[in-house]
Amino acid sequence: MRRTIRIYPDPVLRSPCDPIKVMDERVRGLVQDLLDTVHSDDRAGVAANQIGVGLQAFSWHIDGEVGYVLNPELVETSTQTQHGDEGCLSVPGLYFPTTRAAYAKVVGVDLEGNEVILEGEGLMARALQHEVDHLRGMIFLQRLDPEVRKEAMRQVRSRIS
Repeated sequence: MRRTIRIYPDPVLRSPCDPIKVMDERVRGLVQDLLDTVHSDDRAGVAANQIGVGLQAFSWHIDGEVGYVLNPELVETSTQTQHGDEGCLSVPGLYFPTTRAAYAKVVGVDLEGNEVILEGEGLMARALQHEVDHLRGMIFLQRLDPEVRKEAMRQVRSRIS
């Protein structure tokens, strides 16, 4: 089922997610909801807390491929960086220059407990870092340079009022 995206400053977005310990029907349902929710041309990834669930899981939709990972860990990033505008479904319609590692690698598991390795450059690297940040309770706004963040927060507040 396609779920509603939680919008910043919803507190669930700022709370670190718990690891998944048991692969039960609830987790299977969560995975299906994440896959259904990310399946849109304008969505690169959706973290579980963005749909109100405090568990470590996210789905991704990049270059026509859709998938998910449970209990992901960001295990490697490059020292080379990429710079570009970044947005977030939880901060709709706003994009700000954000620096990320040019390459990222995430390791987690699937519903059967098999290892899942996701890695890439460009948009995939940006999405992996962005979604893992979500699961740690961090929004991309926190990664902005101070002056950019000040302007970003002004724009966010103007939308809330």
